[in-house]
Amino acid sequence: MDLVLNVADYYFLTPYVYPATWPEDDIFRQTISLLVITNLGAYTLYFFFATLSYYFIYDHSLMKHPQFLKNQVYREIVYSVKALPLISLPTVSLFLLEVRGYSRLYDGIGEFPFGWFQLIVGILSFLFFTDMLIYWIHRGLHHRLLYKRLHKPHHTWKIPTPFASHAFHPVDGFVQSLPYHIYPFLFPLHKAVYLSLYILVNVWTINIHDGDFRAPQTLRPFINGSAHHAEHHLVFDCNYGQYFTLWDRIGGSFKNPSCFEGNGPLDYVNKVTEEKFSGHAGNGCKNEKLSNGEGKKTE
Repeated sequence: MDLVLNVADYYFLTPYVYPATWPEDDIFRQTISLLVITNLGAYTLYFFFATLSYYFIYDHSLMKHPQFLKNQVYREIVYSVKALPLISLPTVSLFLLEVRGYSRLYDGIGEFPFGWFQLIVGILSFLFFTDMLIYWIHRGLHHRLLYKRLHKPHHTWKIPTPFASHAFHPVDGFVQSLPYHIYPFLFPLHKAVYLSLYILVNVWTINIHDGDFRAPQTLRPFINGSAHHAEHHLVFDCNYGQYFTLWDRIGGSFKNPSCFEGNGPLDYVNKVTEEKFSGHAGNGCKNEKLSNGEGKKTE
């Protein structure tokens, strides 16, 4: 996050916002700056990518599903807008530790003997580490002692839209993001890579709520995509993973998405629509026959 803070300081905050006598490395100034940057970034990512997903990817016929709530999109957005600033408060404390040099984030490839190889390993280990911890955290949030207090608000949306991606109780949202923040304090990772992965995480969270259940056949058993996460919202006790299905398989909570078997939420909507249309068509034929004098009772 110090990459973003340095750019903001250089181009905007130092010349136009803060007094010249206030040092850039002052902890109070950094805290204020990080709070503003984190919230602006969160809202920008959320509204930009969720809006794109909603208008260009999300199948709006899902809104005809009986479990889709009245004014749901509006309610998802309002809940997210209220939650994001509260999630940012503990998040900024961790960003502050990173900015002040307490993490193992590094600037250059040459700082480590294995260079590019170590960078690639860092990306893979970040994905593995965060996917593993998020699985167990998410599963733990479904425990009866925690679910009603923390995680239930996110399951209000049985048929979610991309705008439900960040509609969490603030504690729930922060706890599930902890693995991303813990990693750079335990393992070395390039600063630019970490920032890119953090953005990717937010985009991925939107994508698994996008209602597009299509997936390449070869990836279906391995990638925890929108179809798998939609099953989680519907069935509740399965598919807790973030990126992959590995930990659900290890933990015995994997469930093949019903939409891959032809009986998912979209299949239900299509079936009801087809039956409704067929019913109208049948009535129309009957009425047409009556108007032509057919089907009348003869004496």
